[in-house]
Amino acid sequence: MQELSFRNDILPLKDKLFRLALRITFDRAEAEDVVQETLIRAWNKRDEWSQFGSIEAYCLTVARNLAIDRSERKDSRTLELTPEMEQASDASSPYEKLVNKERMTLIHRLMNKLPEKQRLIMQLRDIEGKSYKEIAAVLSLTEEQVKVNLFRARQKVKQTFIDIEGYGL
Repeated sequence: MQELSFRNDILPLKDKLFRLALRITFDRAEAEDVVQETLIRAWNKRDEWSQFGSIEAYCLTVARNLAIDRSERKDSRTLELTPEMEQASDASSPYEKLVNKERMTLIHRLMNKLPEKQRLIMQLRDIEGKSYKEIAAVLSLTEEQVKVNLFRARQKVKQTFIDIEGYGL
């Protein structure tokens, strides 16, 4: 097995860790603190890295648990996702750009209303691009549970979006 290094293998995970922590805490400062504490914990476990199946899964699990703890302690309020986390729109007119921005805001709001497990799974799969297996390892679920929760989360967001767009509900 290849030797892991903090600079090359763990430090590049900081953006993923931040996005995960931000999705849970909805607070930039808290998310930054979670990332810092996660990196410190990973560094302190450097003698055990070779025993981990995936250092990335370990770091994501630590960040998730820390973020949940901080979120529960603080009882933070929801913030919308930052614009840099959204993909740039290809809209040609200001009206189309506004419509797309409103749609993205609505989708983020709908995602934020999902149960925590579904929201995290959707974040890890659709935004972070993680495999079902990686998500299952991070959240201590089976791959089937991940698939079912992801399907339900997508269906709920889709149906609510259609209802709002089509009927103004």
